[in-house]
Amino acid sequence: MKRQVLALAVTILVLSLASSALANNRHNCDGLPSASQLHSYLVAAATGTGVSGLLGPGTSAGGLFGGTRMWGAIVNRDGKLCVSVTSTADPTQVWPGSQAIAKAKAYTANAFSVDPLALSTARLYLFVQPGHSLYGLNNSNPFDPQFLAPPAGEGGQKGQIGGGVITFGGGVPLYNAAGSIIGGLGVSGDTACADHEVAKRARDLAGLNPPGGPLADDIVYTIADSPPPSVFGHPVCLGTLRNGVPIGDETPAP
Repeated sequence: MKRQVLALAVTILVLSLASSALANNRHNCDGLPSASQLHSYLVAAATGTGVSGLLGPGTSAGGLFGGTRMWGAIVNRDGKLCVSVTSTADPTQVWPGSQAIAKAKAYTANAFSVDPLALSTARLYLFVQPGHSLYGLNNSNPFDPQFLAPPAGEGGQKGQIGGGVITFGGGVPLYNAAGSIIGGLGVSGDTACADHEVAKRARDLAGLNPPGGPLADDIVYTIADSPPPSVFGHPVCLGTLRNGVPIGDETPAP
């Protein structure tokens, strides 16, 4: 009898430890790129080096700087900040304001994507315009400025939730091989269109595409993809390329 009780106790302990390990894996940054990996993905993404054929290998990301001056950030499924890096050797040569935007894009892409619906921040653009169904979403969860850090310094509240909602290109959700969402990637430092190109390419290089593939939540441009009109429409930017193909330029206000 004592042996049976002891065996049952051991079994319960093992199951408890296994359950705890699974919970810890879900709540930490396991399965997500490290800072050095994300840096290399951002650099390669700007020129399309090593990306899938669908994403325009060997082509620029377009925009003002060709996608070469980026902040990148990753959050886990809980929305906790795991990684934030710049793609340049000199981090001061990336727009300082892009740090908060990249972190908020990562949070947004993760926050509004589920299994299996991947929703990039680019696809939220039209929904939040006046007269549309999600108008005001941008104001629902402000970014916490405590998550800002010196470009080459310590800080940034890693392991905490910074929030922020950004509804233009540059944020993509991250999925594991089983098709389950595990976090979000945010990129900022160029036009919103170039940011999206770099983000989806970096995700592809990391092998964390959604179940529908690297283009499942691709940016949709009104001038290039209509008719028919799309509820996911996003305006073009300066020097817009999509998967290596020129799309157009942002037009001046009338």
